[in-house]
Amino acid sequence: MRSRPTSRLRPAAATAAALVSLAVAAPAHAAGETAPERSSGVFLTVTGQDNAWVRGVLLDCVTQRPAHHPHAAAACAAIDKAHGDFDALPTTKSGICTKQYAPVTVSATGLHRGKPVSWNKTYGNACEMGYSTGAVFRF
Repeated sequence: MRSRPTSRLRPAAATAAALVSLAVAAPAHAAGETAPERSSGVFLTVTGQDNAWVRGVLLDCVTQRPAHHPHAAAACAAIDKAHGDFDALPTTKSGICTKQYAPVTVSATGLHRGKPVSWNKTYGNACEMGYSTGAVFRF
């Protein structure tokens, strides 16, 4: 029995329909309009040993959109005080941490007040990270 010609066209028709729907759904800009601005903010992550767990949050100090960071104001103030240099974050008063080795890696990627940020560092444990970074990675 011969296959029907329409059965060979079904994948092509489905692909064409998907492309048309994407083109219709994409926002169009008029000739005089400018494209939307790049999103601002720094995506912060804290990752446990062997990537056993990951937490992340967006911190936007410019637009002050609804903050996902529980200590957004203090975190923005600390980053501003360090002039966007995460290696220069003001440390919290030192305290007592155990010597237990349970490394956590923190990272910051994005834009802070228009300046590109790409930074990461590994600490011996969460306590050490907390004293070294203050409110920035406290989420």
